[in-house]
Amino acid sequence: MELLNLEHSISYKFKASSLLEEALTHQSYSNETDTVKKNYERLEFLGDAVLELAVTEMLVKRYPQMSEGELSKARSSLVKESILVTVAKKLGLGDYVRLGKGEEKSGGRTRKSILACSMEALIAAVYLDGQYTAAYDLVDRFWGDAINNVSSDEFDTDYKTKLQELLQSKYKEVPLYKTLKVAGPAHKRIFRVKVEAADVSSIGEGNSKKEAEQDAAGKALKLLIKL
Repeated sequence: MELLNLEHSISYKFKASSLLEEALTHQSYSNETDTVKKNYERLEFLGDAVLELAVTEMLVKRYPQMSEGELSKARSSLVKESILVTVAKKLGLGDYVRLGKGEEKSGGRTRKSILACSMEALIAAVYLDGQYTAAYDLVDRFWGDAINNVSSDEFDTDYKTKLQELLQSKYKEVPLYKTLKVAGPAHKRIFRVKVEAADVSSIGEGNSKKEAEQDAAGKALKLLIKL
């Protein structure tokens, strides 16, 4: 797909188009193509840090009343995989990613991990091509509304505690968590965790075991409330 369309969508024109191409290249493609040696893994590593810095700066500026702990929780809620995937889908980023044949056939263009990683790589590519100001503007453009509408109800929710309190009071049970899978490179692990709670079970994902357990607990809570 024409990369000019993507540049238009992010309101940024690359000086070095090779950076954009690298940010959109999955390892499966570089492994299958002799002329392409780089993929987005290194850029994704950098983009993760750039995103955290930009979001942190915005939060500190816009919420001077927040404590360090509140800022940390707010930042975590804004840089997690689900938010990255939402932004990536808004940009149609999956259509631009270069995938190997096997990854293409297995639905790689809609895989959450690929969308999230390619979004981080795109942020890093903008950072390297246009420096921090350009990357900051990109993050502000797509994360700004969420940052402006941060509320303690959204980021200060401990689903694990709420689930345990509900189970103990209503069912006299405790939730049982089980790690199903750990995947991804060392710097960007993806954890998949299952929780069994009374008559329901749910599966959560996250970049840490704790985050995956919170995701699973939140889903289980929604199911139990409906019962």
